[in-house]
Amino acid sequence: MIDLTGQRFGRLTVIKRSKRKIKSGNACWLCQCSCGNFRSVDGYLLRTGGTKSCGCYRAELSAQAVCNNKKFSANIGNTENLKCSGGIFKSSVVRGKKNHSGVIGVSYDKKEDMWFALLMVKGHYVLLKSFKDFDEAVAARKNAERRYLYQNTNDEVSI
Repeated sequence: MIDLTGQRFGRLTVIKRSKRKIKSGNACWLCQCSCGNFRSVDGYLLRTGGTKSCGCYRAELSAQAVCNNKKFSANIGNTENLKCSGGIFKSSVVRGKKNHSGVIGVSYDKKEDMWFALLMVKGHYVLLKSFKDFDEAVAARKNAERRYLYQNTNDEVSI
């Protein structure tokens, strides 16, 4: 084991070996960030640059990005921009970039080995259910859409 005590990695200074156990078996180290926070960090992530702060650096970068994006700054706190005319959140009816299932509101969780179907209407989940089978999840989502989103017989979402 390499003793990292006293060494500095980015904003983190290693104080001592941590008692925390991690699955990989790597040594874990208690570190103090330059902002004053303490955090236990995997030694491998410290040595390879995978972890450079307690999280404060990422927060600072995000804050800078917000300040530099005038359109974003102008809309902070305005949730109406996230909704369609019927009070339905756009994320419930528009396929996002991260959607790999091909069906809006249906996603797969590898860890749970389950398909999830969800639909939020007016700030409340009207569908939030897990399924073993993709087709069951899709059917549940389509059924919820018919029940909560379609207001006419042309099967158009009222947004």
